[in-house]
Amino acid sequence: MRIVKLGAAYFAIVFLIGFALGTVRVLWLVPRLGERYSELIETPFMIVASYASARFVLNRVARRVSGRNALAMGLIALVLLLTFELTLVLALRGLSLSDYLTGRDPVSGSAYLVSLLLFALMPTFVKAHRSRR
Repeated sequence: MRIVKLGAAYFAIVFLIGFALGTVRVLWLVPRLGERYSELIETPFMIVASYASARFVLNRVARRVSGRNALAMGLIALVLLLTFELTLVLALRGLSLSDYLTGRDPVSGSAYLVSLLLFALMPTFVKAHRSRR
């Protein structure tokens, strides 16, 4: 149960940061640069947010977490993120899941998939880095 809470905390921090950055992206960047470039600009910020959030949770809340539990924390956070994101995106845009997936830009969509993978693995990376020190 503790790992579920840690995964939820990690998810919540990154989701809130992503919500704020997404608002800026949609309202300010997309009209000026288009969807693709706006998403590509946002991606590195989200990766840094994932790193900082994983580090915060693991250093401040969960000092003694195994590598397996760090991976579980990231996977739980990923499931929560995808559930919330797809629910919100589909509801706000009035799209079906199929329309959403086929309408993604191939370049920024690929970067998004990489960022999701990094988001899921970030607690494991942070844990491994912390263990080496």
